[in-house]
Amino acid sequence: MSDPPDPPRTRRSRVSPARESEVFALVLDQLRSVGYELLSVGDVAAAARMSKATIYRLWGGKPELVIMAVRSRGAPCAEDIDTGTLTGDLKRYLAHLEERRDPELNRAMAQAVHRDPALLDAFRAHVLEPASLVVDGLLARAVARGELDPARPAIPYVGSALLGALMGRELRCEPDDGRFGDGYVDHVLAPALGL
Repeated sequence: MSDPPDPPRTRRSRVSPARESEVFALVLDQLRSVGYELLSVGDVAAAARMSKATIYRLWGGKPELVIMAVRSRGAPCAEDIDTGTLTGDLKRYLAHLEERRDPELNRAMAQAVHRDPALLDAFRAHVLEPASLVVDGLLARAVARGELDPARPAIPYVGSALLGALMGRELRCEPDDGRFGDGYVDHVLAPALGL
């Protein structure tokens, strides 16, 4: 399974990876502190000591810049997660997401995608779809091992169930006790999948 393509840039970047990381960190900090609507490309440019034109040339508009910053936090691919069992793989995937849990950022993005159609499209294409590919890859591997019955009715709902559970935790401001992912897999997903 290959990684999904990055959002298109208008021109090839001449910015070093370290400099790009600095810009993305500034974007994420603004998202957390003021939210998407008040995030200013001009403020990011000033803090990064770049021109606004350079930022727009390298990353397109505000939605693309924000999505690239969110993606810079890293995401696993199915090949990175292989414990030998689907329950183990799902637990490891959720543990990876827990390690990167960022409630302020998640709440800012959850509000923003409902207000900005361009951001929602970019978020679907470059964050949600790649996450769906990871889950689909874990499920397909379990089917290939003979561990999961491909006719199981719950299979198409696993990705949405994971997303709903994670967003529900953010909205409820539940603390990270380190046990949520294992419990969710053992008591919700595994029974639904007949494991």
